[in-house]
Amino acid sequence: MDQVEIFKALSNKTRLQILNWLKEPELHFPEQKENGFEHGVCVGRIHQKAGLTQSTVSEYLTSLQRAGLVTATRAGQWTYYKRNEETFAALSRLIQSEI
Repeated sequence: MDQVEIFKALSNKTRLQILNWLKEPELHFPEQKENGFEHGVCVGRIHQKAGLTQSTVSEYLTSLQRAGLVTATRAGQWTYYKRNEETFAALSRLIQSEI
């Protein structure tokens, strides 16, 4: 776990907002409910909700993935993202014990 990479990823309001949305995808992406959330949330849904350019959202998701905060799964032409709860648990332990 690269602490610096994680804290860099967390230092952006929109990236924090994306992580919040992914914490409860059923609540924040109800239009995807019929397809389920097994693989996560479709990048197109995240892009639509964020209201930013596709390239900016992709850059933000790549940053979150590089930090280990989200995982990506490719299904056909779409990429789905979900939170990596193991990283959040490790980060919580780090903060409690070392910071």
